[in-house]
Amino acid sequence: MQLVVIVSFFAVVIAFAFAVYLYFWVKRQPSQNKRIIEVSALIQAGANTFMKREYGILARFAGVAAVLIFLFLPEPVWNGNVTDHIAMVIAYLAGTILSAIAGKIGILVATSANGRTAEGAQKGLKTAFLIGFRGGSVMGLAVVGFSLLGVMAVLLITADATILLGFSFGASSLALFAKAGGGIFTKTADVAADLTGKVELGIPEDDPRNPAVIADNVGDNVGDVAGMGADLFDSNVAAMASALVMSQALDGGFGANTSMVFCYAALGLIASIIGIACARVGKNGNPTGALNASTYSTTAIFLVLTALATLFLDGFQWRIWGASAVGLIVGVIIGITTDYFTDDSKPIVQKVAHASRSGSAFTILSGVSYGFISALPAMVGIAISALAAYMLCAPLGEGYALFGIAMAAVGMLSIVGMIISNDAYGPIVDNARGLAEMGGLGEDTIRIADELDSAGNTVKAVTKGFAIGAAGLTVISLLGAYMSEVNVALSGMGKELLSGFDIMDPTVFFGILVGASIPAVFSAMLILGVDKNAQRMVEEIRRQFREIKGLKEGKKGVQADYDTCIGIATDGALKELIPAGLVAIIATVLVGFIGGPLAIGGFLLGNIVSGLLLALFMSNAGGLWDNAKKYVESGHEGGKGSDAHKAAVTGDTVGDPFKDTAGPSINTQITVVSLVASLLSGLFAAFSLFG
Repeated sequence: MQLVVIVSFFAVVIAFAFAVYLYFWVKRQPSQNKRIIEVSALIQAGANTFMKREYGILARFAGVAAVLIFLFLPEPVWNGNVTDHIAMVIAYLAGTILSAIAGKIGILVATSANGRTAEGAQKGLKTAFLIGFRGGSVMGLAVVGFSLLGVMAVLLITADATILLGFSFGASSLALFAKAGGGIFTKTADVAADLTGKVELGIPEDDPRNPAVIADNVGDNVGDVAGMGADLFDSNVAAMASALVMSQALDGGFGANTSMVFCYAALGLIASIIGIACARVGKNGNPTGALNASTYSTTAIFLVLTALATLFLDGFQWRIWGASAVGLIVGVIIGITTDYFTDDSKPIVQKVAHASRSGSAFTILSGVSYGFISALPAMVGIAISALAAYMLCAPLGEGYALFGIAMAAVGMLSIVGMIISNDAYGPIVDNARGLAEMGGLGEDTIRIADELDSAGNTVKAVTKGFAIGAAGLTVISLLGAYMSEVNVALSGMGKELLSGFDIMDPTVFFGILVGASIPAVFSAMLILGVDKNAQRMVEEIRRQFREIKGLKEGKKGVQADYDTCIGIATDGALKELIPAGLVAIIATVLVGFIGGPLAIGGFLLGNIVSGLLLALFMSNAGGLWDNAKKYVESGHEGGKGSDAHKAAVTGDTVGDPFKDTAGPSINTQITVVSLVASLLSGLFAAFSLFG
C-alpha cells in the first residue's frame, strides 16, 4: 500500500506539473487580431460572471446540505460520534470545492485557447489542432489529478470508506447542478441564435450581428468545459469510492484490493499523460483520427502498465485485472458504436440528412428512430461488461463479484484524463471557428476551423457515450456499495441482511416504478428550462434587430447588445437548475422513508435502467442531428439555404437540449441518487413506513 500511495502521489504531481506546462505553452501562442482579442475577452467575462453567480448559489446549497449531513450522517448526531460527523462534512465540502476548482481551471484555459486556436488556423491544421487539444488537456489533467488526490487524502486521513461516500456526494451534487445549469445556459443561447440567425434571417452561424452569438460561445465553455469536467470528476470519484467501500470490506481495512484501486487509477493517469504528450496531427491529417488514435494508444498503455503491476505486486489478482480490462475495452467499443451513429462520414447521419429534403417532420422521425437504435449497443455493452466482470471475480470469494463490477467501472474511467481532453477540445475549436469568422481571417482559415470543429463534434459524441457507459457501470457498483452500507446498519439493529432484490416483492416493485420515472421528469424539467429561456432570448434578438438601426445591414460601428442575451441565459439557467436536481434527491428520500431499504434497491434499479436508456438516446440523437445539419451545410442535399438545410437546422435545434443539457445530466442524476441512498441507508433501515 505504501508503494502504491507513493506512485499515486507522484502521478498527481506529474499531472499538475504537465498541466501547468501546457497552460503556459498555450498562453505563449500568438494572439494579435484586435477583434478576436476583444470578442475572447467578452466570452471570458461572460463565462466568469455566470460561474461566479452559479457557484454562489451552489455554495448556499452546499452550506444547507453540510448542516443536514452534520446532523444525520453517518447516523443521527445524538446517537453517534461527533468526530465522524465533522469528518463527513469536511469530506463533502472538499468534494464540492475540488470539483469547482477543476471547472474554473478549465474555463480559464479554454477561454485563453479559443482565440489562439483561431489565429493558429492561419498557419495550418497542425498548429491549430495542437493549441485546441493542449488547451483541453489542461482540464483533463486537472480533473483526474484532483479526483485521485482527493480520494487518496480522504481515505488515508480517515481510513473510513463511508466518509469517502461523503466526498463523492460533494462532487456529485456540484456536478449535477453545474452540468444542468451550464447545459441550460449553452442551449438557450444556441437554440435562439440558430432559430433567429439561420432560419429567420439567413445569416451565417457565427455572424457578429446576431446578439446571441457571444452568449452561445460563453455557453460552450460553461456547459461543455466546466459542466462536463464536473460530470466526469464526479463519475471518476464515484467509481473509486464504490470500489473502495467494497475493497475495505474485503480487506478488513487497507490491503491488496484497496491498493489495486489506487494503483490502477494512478496508472490510468500516467497513461493519459503519455497519450496527451504524444497526440499529433499531420499537416494534411485527420483531426478525428488523431483524437481517436490518442484514445486507443492510451488504452493500450494502461492495459500494459496494469498488467505489469499485477504481475509484480503481491496480492494483485489477474481476475480483477481482467474485470478492469473488460470495462475499459467495452468503453472504447461504446465510443466506436456511438461514432458510427453520429459521424457525418457514416451512413446513418447521411440518411437523416437525406430525409431532411422531405421536411423537418422526417428529420425528427428518422433522428428519434436512429437515436433509440443507437442505445442498444451501449446498453448491451454495459450489460456484458458487468456480467463478465461479475463472472470473472465471483470465484475469488464472497463479495468479489460485485467488487469486479466496481473495478470494471474503474477500468472504464482509467483513461478519463484523455476523454476529458478530447471533450474540452470540442468547445475550444467551436469557439475558434466563430472567432475566425468574426475576426475576418478568411475562407481558408474558417475552413480549417470548420474541420477542427467537425472533429470536435464527432469526438464529443463519443466522449458522451463513454461517460454515460462509465456512469452505468459506476452506479451498478454503487448499488453494491449501497448493499454493503445498508447491511452494516441492519446487522447493528439485529435485522435480516439483504442478499438481493426480488422484483416480485411489492415494495421493490414500487421502488422500480418510481425510480424509472425520475430520469424522464428530470429531463423534461431541463428541456422545458431551455425552451422557456430560448423563447425569451428569441424575442430579445428580434427586438434588437428591429430597434437598433443598421444592425441587420451590418453598418460599421453598429454593435449588438451581447450583455442582455448573456444576462437572459444566466438568469434562466440559475432559476431552473436547482428544482430539477431537488426533484431527484427528494424522490429518493421519500421512497426510502416510505418503502425502506428494499424499496430503495428497486428505486435505484429502475433509475439506472431508465436513466441509461434516455441518456444514450438523447445524447446520440442530438449528435446525429447536429452532424446531419453540418453535412447539409457542407454542400450535400441542396446545401445552405435549401429546404433540407432549414429542416436539418430544426432537427439540430431539437437535438441541442437533448445532447448538451438533459442527456449528459442524467448520468450525474443517477450517481447522485445512488450516493444519497448509500449515505441515508442507516436512516432508511431504522425509519420507514413499510420497510
